[in-house]
Amino acid sequence: MLIYIIKRFLIALPLILVISLIAFIFINLTPGNFFNQMRLNPQISEETIEKYIELYQLDKPVLIQYFAWLKRIVHLDFGYSFAYNIPVTRVLGSRILNTLLLTLCSFFFTWLVALPLGIIAAVKVDRAWDRLISFFSYILLSIPTFFMAFLMLYFAYLAGILPLGGMVSANFTELTLFFKILDLLKHLIIPTLVISLGAIASLIRIMRGNLLEVLRSNYILALRARGISEKRVTYIHALRSAINPLITIFGYQISGLLSGAALTEIICNWPGLGSLMLSAVRSQDIYLVMGSMLVSSFMLIGGNLIADILLGFADPRIRVK
Repeated sequence: MLIYIIKRFLIALPLILVISLIAFIFINLTPGNFFNQMRLNPQISEETIEKYIELYQLDKPVLIQYFAWLKRIVHLDFGYSFAYNIPVTRVLGSRILNTLLLTLCSFFFTWLVALPLGIIAAVKVDRAWDRLISFFSYILLSIPTFFMAFLMLYFAYLAGILPLGGMVSANFTELTLFFKILDLLKHLIIPTLVISLGAIASLIRIMRGNLLEVLRSNYILALRARGISEKRVTYIHALRSAINPLITIFGYQISGLLSGAALTEIICNWPGLGSLMLSAVRSQDIYLVMGSMLVSSFMLIGGNLIADILLGFADPRIRVK
């Protein structure tokens, strides 16, 4: 397994390099740059702008700029955010934990809700529970994430119970520890639900289909013929086989939640990487865009690696060579 993990890391490095190169080329192909906006500010001299351009070799061809940036990355220097006027690492450090918090809450909520409902739908196939769960799954699958966010915010506005945006309240610093946690949880409810509901519906359908397929297989029929109880057949033997394909979805689920989180952060005004990436692209803050892209790429590849490792442990038939 250790050799397999090392191989996956070696494969991931060229992949990240290709992704970063494509992103760097595209951000440079857009007309204008951040310094064009700086030149509109009479308080910033032309000498200061030229100093930045020379320091980061932004007057050189794109490939030379890219390799200069790559050389700094090796020394853990992500560059300088011209919009925030601080190093990129400091900007990212203030946002990564916010995105991780939202993504992890959505991830655990998705799986804790989807797996039991998928199992119930399969066990109660063609009955009232199955039809009800399937009905709501199809509805949730048909609603786009951004529209779900607007609906949630609208209902929250009508109810007046939940906050309509942000991560904490204005008086957060004045609250005690308990009420700080409570305030943060209240702000997490809407974005977590927005990200999770579509993923829950998708996982329910997958879990239901997998479990039904296993329950109709020959080895399950043989277990029933041996007199093993239906609960043991379903919840131990069948469930273990049905859940293996879901483990492979684990890594892709992280990427889906990350993309959903990016859009949700913008709509719900959650201070994470998604809203940061949007502002960086709009202001053409090249090094902030590249830093955000690198963090997202590492999280995606890390999720896929974790999924492969879990699958190797969960299914003894799989032998990693």
